[in-house]
Amino acid sequence: MRAQNRPGSPAVRRTAVAALLCGALALGAGACGTSEDDDAKAKGPFGELTGSQILDKAIGTTKTAKSLSIAVDTTSEGERLKAFFSLDTAKKCTGTLSIGATGTAEVLKADDKDVYLRLDETMLREQLKDEDQETRDAVLEQLKGRWTKSPMSDPETKDMTEFCDLKGLLAEFEKGATGIEKGEETTVDGKMAIKLTEKSDDETNTVYVAAEGTPYLLKVVTTGGDEPGTIAFSRYGEPVTAKAPAAKDIADLG
Repeated sequence: MRAQNRPGSPAVRRTAVAALLCGALALGAGACGTSEDDDAKAKGPFGELTGSQILDKAIGTTKTAKSLSIAVDTTSEGERLKAFFSLDTAKKCTGTLSIGATGTAEVLKADDKDVYLRLDETMLREQLKDEDQETRDAVLEQLKGRWTKSPMSDPETKDMTEFCDLKGLLAEFEKGATGIEKGEETTVDGKMAIKLTEKSDDETNTVYVAAEGTPYLLKVVTTGGDEPGTIAFSRYGEPVTAKAPAAKDIADLG
């Protein structure tokens, strides 16, 4: 079987996610507008801080998180990508990644040495679509419902583990935005939040920052543009449970 199609290591296109992160979070890149906030002195949970100052504060606070969960829902080239991952700075990570009609992959990382992948039957069949029937049947029998194990150094696992790099994900956030409009208070998943908005010619980015407790980022919504979508953050500081699968549940790819 060709290495690039090795079952258990699908080549996942991260361009949509990267674009969503870099686009929505380019709110802090300094290139998202130059106008001043119209309501710079508006009162509220952040006092007289401007929208840009609140965003900077939220980015700085979020980067100190030791663990969190991230939910991504975006569309790229007409294909929907959904993901939910829980990860921490101790290199633990669990999550699922679904790519349109291609299927769903589970990812598990208990340390910084190995990564375990488990593909549903739909994704397995997609990975094997160019193989002969005998090979497909044999691999499906071996891998269906089971995990594969690969070292983190394996380049084929890179795309699947992008969501497991907490520092890498948060590095996409940069301070220094201007022209961020400070909006009204609202709620996100039952939590008080303040709404921040930045608009360009064909795209609107809306960021929700926790307005009570620690001012973490709660959600980023991008509408319009080439890569619309939503990123939601939750479970800040909660432990990530990631334990390597039992040996009997790991397929030997030989």
